[in-house]
Amino acid sequence: MMQNKRIPLRTCVSCRENKDKRELLRIVRTPEGEVITDETGRANGRGAYVCKNRECFEKLMKNHALDKAFKMQVPNSFFETAIEELFGE
Repeated sequence: MMQNKRIPLRTCVSCRENKDKRELLRIVRTPEGEVITDETGRANGRGAYVCKNRECFEKLMKNHALDKAFKMQVPNSFFETAIEELFGE
């Protein structure tokens, strides 16, 4: 008898929806205090997850959800580079 493999769920810090971990983008505050996107899901530091769509990303900037999750001011430059990388703009 095969066991069903559990699908890891994570909550988007922007829209608060539970989704499959692989559908979300992990953003990490490293131990050095730098904020980066984590494609591998294995980077050290405090992680937060966000949907890979533009609406959630813009809402994230507007309501400062990352600032709250990481207990720090996330620089606007992070959002600019992340939006460029993700949505090619």
